[in-house]
Amino acid sequence: MKTAFCSLLGAAAILAAGATTTLANDRYADMPPVMVSPDLSAPWVLQLGHAPGIVRPTRQATQQPLRRLFQAQPDQQRTAAVQQPAKRMVMRPQIDPIYLPQEVAYDGPQKPGTIVIDTHQNFLFLIEKNGKARRYGVGTGKPGFEWSGTHKITNKREWPDWRPPAEMIKREAAKGRYLPTYLAGGIENPLGARALYLGTTEYRIHGTNQPWTIGGSVSSGCIRMRNEDVVDLYERVNVGTTVEVIS
Repeated sequence: MKTAFCSLLGAAAILAAGATTTLANDRYADMPPVMVSPDLSAPWVLQLGHAPGIVRPTRQATQQPLRRLFQAQPDQQRTAAVQQPAKRMVMRPQIDPIYLPQEVAYDGPQKPGTIVIDTHQNFLFLIEKNGKARRYGVGTGKPGFEWSGTHKITNKREWPDWRPPAEMIKREAAKGRYLPTYLAGGIENPLGARALYLGTTEYRIHGTNQPWTIGGSVSSGCIRMRNEDVVDLYERVNVGTTVEVIS
């Protein structure tokens, strides 16, 4: 009797241990999905994340297309076109071709090598041999600044500095235009690329940064030439050359 009772207790212990092991293993087993009836649509059902008929993509799946959207491929990058600011175009009058350098016939009494300036027609003549002259267009003195006379070239300068006379500074200031007392040579200098100084006067034959004024009465008495023309004349004459201005 005692032996049979012990056998029963042993069998019960073995069954209990097996059941405990099975329950413990079931904790880590895959649970069957929770099935929700399709006719349920209460808000608490939607909060489960698996509402009937709705398939929600995983977080990783939703982020991946966004990365591809904002991550442009190197060969597909596009930069918005930036329009360059339009350059301001200032239309200047074109010089009359009659004032461009040219060889002409000349029958005046001056000797070859002499410079003759006709302030009425706004021409400068470099007298040559055989009844010829090289003619250039010039700008001359505006009304009230005309003059005439004969002088020698006393100096030659390349890209000359400019020191406007005190009288000119005062005169222009009265018009509201204030001149510097000194301006170094360069493209902004109104004397231009070359200057030929006439005697002891303040007059010069010089270039200009306003070539469209050639052919007019525009200066304060100086003889104005295009830069390329004054460079050409500069190379053809020397200090001591006679300059005759006819008004």
